[in-house]
Amino acid sequence: MSGDVTGESVHQDGVGDPDELDRLWTPHRMAYVRGENKPSDATSGACPFCRIPGLDDAAGLVVRRGELAFAVLNLYPYAPGHLMVCPYRHIADYTETTDAEAAEIVDLTRAAMRTVRAVSGAGGFNIGMNQGHVAGAGIAAHLHQHVVPRWPGDQNFMPIIGRTKTLPELLTDTRALFADAWA
Repeated sequence: MSGDVTGESVHQDGVGDPDELDRLWTPHRMAYVRGENKPSDATSGACPFCRIPGLDDAAGLVVRRGELAFAVLNLYPYAPGHLMVCPYRHIADYTETTDAEAAEIVDLTRAAMRTVRAVSGAGGFNIGMNQGHVAGAGIAAHLHQHVVPRWPGDQNFMPIIGRTKTLPELLTDTRALFADAWA
């Protein structure tokens, strides 16, 4: 902490040891930390992935709609352009998908990768599903596949040293860009 007017160092008990790190405040993340958008139970009525299809595309951050599944930007992205592919049906486990749902999830994932590559030059992707709370699923009651674009040095030192993630544009702008360019 910076010194006071006498030049003496100021230390406030209870706030931890001074670490000389700068702080980049991200108060918008508190909604996620507090679970403000998490369902109160596992029913489809409380599920955000069941509510999103009822919104218009811009309000729901929907990038593309299929017959059985849809692609939507992650409200709390790990990286710029992070989106998810979700079935419309409220199911929790990948093994519960029909063959047609599984095929459309795959097709939307591939189209998302092509689109993100074309629009932003992503060099790679992390793709995956966290099945169940134990596996890290934030919303375990509704299946969703993450499609996270990656670039060389994309997150560089920020998350590791700075414990901060950076997003270069508003989610609504990213959604419009992807929706307009969908392959």
